[in-house]
Amino acid sequence: MGLLYAATTPESPARTTAPIVPTPVCLLVALEPLTSGIIDSVSDTTTPPALPSGRFLLRLPRALHAALRRAAREAGLSLNDYCARRLAAPVPSSGHADLAAVVDRASDLLGPSLVGIVAYGSWARGEPTDHSDVDLLVVVDAEFPLTRQAYRAWDAQPLTVDGRPAEVHLVRLPGPSAQVTGIWAEAAIDGHVVVERGFVLSTRLASVRRALLGGRLQRRSVHGQPYWTEVACA
Repeated sequence: MGLLYAATTPESPARTTAPIVPTPVCLLVALEPLTSGIIDSVSDTTTPPALPSGRFLLRLPRALHAALRRAAREAGLSLNDYCARRLAAPVPSSGHADLAAVVDRASDLLGPSLVGIVAYGSWARGEPTDHSDVDLLVVVDAEFPLTRQAYRAWDAQPLTVDGRPAEVHLVRLPGPSAQVTGIWAEAAIDGHVVVERGFVLSTRLASVRRALLGGRLQRRSVHGQPYWTEVACA
């Protein structure tokens, strides 16, 4: 059996000099029951008694230990940071293996900044053409910088869903008073939440749907190009 120390404290940033690649999907599944292997709890006298120390010791098969070490090395993370991210990552609501790989990648690249992922567009509606890709809203928190570098990290290792290119759109969750853009309207109508932390993403999508049903958000067209606009209700 292999021994592994895992910390639940916030992880260190990934080393930017190492290439980031998707980890095996099977590891996401394999890590879910790891907590059942806890054999010891370490007390920290400086921590209030009601809180855990942030450390625990696991026993796990050597093959899994080796696989975790390989995945951490490929992701450019320490073994501790990699396992902490995997254990803290949201679990996909779908059993779709390709979508699980997307969640795996998002967790590696975004860490705790990941709010959720929504699949939308023709593939989500069940109406893809031969040339359709799979549109994915990858929602991040307000602290995550939306830069070209973030997209380059995704593009370094392209992902596919059902054999179609995964088209990733990095976005922030709009606030309650923010104007709703077309991409959020489309996601609210026929999008599917793949994964989320809590229910903040589902709650926001539900509020957009209420705006649509109440007529406060309407789809219009100019020169054949559709757009969404908010209107005042009498």
